[in-house]
Amino acid sequence: MNSIPVKIKEQLTKVIVGKDDNIEMLIAAVLAGGHVLLEDTPGTGKTTLALALSKCMGLKFRRLQMTPDTTASDITGYSAYDEGKGEFVYHDGAAMTDLLLADELNRTSGRTQAALLEAMEERKLTVDGVTHELSKNFAVIATQNPSGTAGTSAIPLSQLDRFMVRLRLGAPDREALKKLLTDRILTDPLDDTEQVCSAEDLDGLRADINKVTVKEEIMDYICDMMQSAAECSDTEGGISPRGALALCRIAKAGAFLDGRDHVVPKDIRTCLIPVCAHRLVLTREAKAAGKTPEGILDDIIKKLPYPENREDI
Repeated sequence: MNSIPVKIKEQLTKVIVGKDDNIEMLIAAVLAGGHVLLEDTPGTGKTTLALALSKCMGLKFRRLQMTPDTTASDITGYSAYDEGKGEFVYHDGAAMTDLLLADELNRTSGRTQAALLEAMEERKLTVDGVTHELSKNFAVIATQNPSGTAGTSAIPLSQLDRFMVRLRLGAPDREALKKLLTDRILTDPLDDTEQVCSAEDLDGLRADINKVTVKEEIMDYICDMMQSAAECSDTEGGISPRGALALCRIAKAGAFLDGRDHVVPKDIRTCLIPVCAHRLVLTREAKAAGKTPEGILDDIIKKLPYPENREDI
């Protein structure tokens, strides 16, 4: 296996302790060309993780604090008349970068979220009728406070569907917390984070991920999962085709990070909840009964067993 992803993980585990699974999922999502939504209470390391990722991957980084008065032009940029040049000149916005951290996304207006949606989906921006291409490495890591927190509003499903994965870091366990306190008495591990790859390295990694194969049996396994979610009486509409594509793409990245040139059922099961839980809309009755998207997807995994010892996968 290429050693660069291992080095990236080593750098990230310096600053985020005890969350190896989330770190691996984050790396896989970015290498698969996806966007990431980090949902958790303040102070769990969401912003620190994004900063460390940009630093170790050598990505140009910008951070935008999403507040009720953040405007669409803060993301897209704007055109202003330059008297010296006698013409309108474009001034770039926060999206003109490689890695954009959109902090507290669910505190800003729907119009601003829509501007970010175009950048995420099209990887280009249109300002005053002129289209501006974004970086080929453009990725969004957005954070959101838990639903119901003061000053927040729900992110529309159309916006949520643009995120390849939603991750929840959670509080560290006792051992991880003690290590964090010990490590940060005198220094900040973020200062010691080193760059371990370049833009050319990322191009090579993505080319290798594209070569990972997905056999027809695995495609059928994914389709069976999507159909089960759509037919579940507790859900409304199931998971979008974009979600199924995201599951396939990140499974390929996960297989590559595990040193394989093909996807196996374990890759699909590992990625199903992070990729699909935020795309699943429950009925009011299911919510009232205390059911969750994660619980429903876990039931689907158990309902669709797949033998790991088959020679044709």
